[in-house]
Amino acid sequence: MVKVILLKDVDKLGELGDEVEVKDGYARNFLIPRKLAVNSTKGAVRILEQKKREKERREKQLIEECRALAEKIEAASCTISMEAGEEDKLFGSVTSEMISESLREEGIDVDKKQIVLEEPLKALGVYGVEVRLHPEVKAQARVWVVKK
Repeated sequence: MVKVILLKDVDKLGELGDEVEVKDGYARNFLIPRKLAVNSTKGAVRILEQKKREKERREKQLIEECRALAEKIEAASCTISMEAGEEDKLFGSVTSEMISESLREEGIDVDKKQIVLEEPLKALGVYGVEVRLHPEVKAQARVWVVKK
């Protein structure tokens, strides 16, 4: 058995920075050649701690940027014009791509995959749509669906 420090997350073994004990062959033939791990030494531990701090700093910065974007999203309201028939039912439906385009027109760049619609919007009205910017940051976008 040999101790190694993981340089990347490895399924069923550990995350970046974990010091794990694995069999010699697994470390020598799989982890180290693929640059997933290095042998555990004092120098490697110091370098890894520095990488961890850098990763945490970048993560905090990303969360702050997402929170600022979330405030913009919640302050804005996007309007989507659609053809509607009887009883205010739409011909077609409002999709996450349409909402993304409408937000882009407001100056807010959100990917359609970040917009969570339980089901497509099929009637006129005002809807609160969840936008997941980060696993820790979510925002509610106000979407107005109006008749053309």
